[in-house]
Amino acid sequence: MPEFTCLCPKTGQPDFAELTLEYVPDALCVELKSLKLYVWSFRDEGAFHEAVTNRILGDLVAATRPRFMRLRADFNVRGGIYTTVVVEHRAPGWRPPAPVSLP
Repeated sequence: MPEFTCLCPKTGQPDFAELTLEYVPDALCVELKSLKLYVWSFRDEGAFHEAVTNRILGDLVAATRPRFMRLRADFNVRGGIYTTVVVEHRAPGWRPPAPVSLP
């Protein structure tokens, strides 16, 4: 999701990020239009990078109850600093399958 935006809670200036969502679903999955509208809902909301990334992961986990979910947020430069936040969820007892090596 290359067009994530929220506002800096201190200055009110926009923050821009690219979100990458990877997950192993269980019974439910994320519907893309709903995901798009949810991500857009942060455009006018003040949020710190780490807090908003954790909130998005928490909301998606609560909605879909996946076996595994990882969210990576690559925020654009702010004050000369790039921020990358990576958060993960694993269902209790879930283990990834062994990788398959092809010749």
